[in-house]
Amino acid sequence: MRSATAVTANYLERVADSTCRFHADYLEYKKRRISRAQLIARLPHIAMIGDSVSKDVYISSILSTFWRARTRHGQDWFLNTDPSSRSIYSVFERLEKFTPLVATEYGGVGALVDNERDRQNLFRKILRTRNFSGQVSQLLSGKRFPDLILIWIGHNNVDWAWGSGPNELRDPEKRLQQQSERFRQNYMRQMQLLIARSRIEHHRVAIVVYGLVNFESFFKARENAEALREKNPNLYPYLEIAYKYFPSMRPTYRRNLVRLALMANEELRAIVSQLDCELEQVPNVQVRYSDALARADLSRMELIHAVDGWHPSVEGHNVLAQAAFNALGPSLEFLGINRTTAASPHSMSSPN
Repeated sequence: MRSATAVTANYLERVADSTCRFHADYLEYKKRRISRAQLIARLPHIAMIGDSVSKDVYISSILSTFWRARTRHGQDWFLNTDPSSRSIYSVFERLEKFTPLVATEYGGVGALVDNERDRQNLFRKILRTRNFSGQVSQLLSGKRFPDLILIWIGHNNVDWAWGSGPNELRDPEKRLQQQSERFRQNYMRQMQLLIARSRIEHHRVAIVVYGLVNFESFFKARENAEALREKNPNLYPYLEIAYKYFPSMRPTYRRNLVRLALMANEELRAIVSQLDCELEQVPNVQVRYSDALARADLSRMELIHAVDGWHPSVEGHNVLAQAAFNALGPSLEFLGINRTTAASPHSMSSPN
């Protein structure tokens, strides 16, 4: 799957304004001392690492799912650019209200927090899914390292019933602990790669690690959808397909899915706490854990997709966008960006 990038449409007009913090860069561009690409590179850059919950997708037939995953990019809570009032008011659109910027989305359907040596299953191979390690590798290979990196991945790692034997399904405690520990190890390894690169950058880098989705509230919406479908089979036509691709969503396994997600979030807190201590003497890098998305209330049926009753609807994407954006205050302040002024990359390159 390809990454998707959006640039503020009227960035040139905005940086031409003499009051804009990027106006000096614009003058350099007008004097042909820098190219347009170099001008764009000096705007704030934001990146998103994630999975299907951060994408404009839902699950239906195999061919339709494959086509949708390969062709639909950007129409989601992070990167939507459609200004229509009926569309998603994305994090990108909220940020560009007070600064022109460049945003890139790396996420993919079925993405896992993985060991880079693991082999992908056939479904992920067909979708050309980039797991956490692949997304990090692609981000690190870019010429312009982001100023702000948002990470919301790991939902597929809490599918504890997938691959479990009969004994583990009856008594999952050991498996849950092992899965949680493996999640932490693989997540930490990729975070360390991002931190190592951030340390040597000449600008400030803020990384926000979001806790996994609020599965408990999601299942309230899911249960209501299941009750409606039982009365009217025409509703949520692909509701049961979740059980094929994500067996832990079956009612009998949900309680432990919720438990494992909470365990994963505690691991994320611990990872960020450890990294934060290691970065005390590194003034240009900030890493934060946010529970904004883990606390977002998804219990209303209109927040889940009317096809699969699994992925976010437009209304669901808007709830996620608002929650994710509201948590960015400390990171934007660290980068020198706020609602009244947009910091230039030059000011970001000189941390206090």
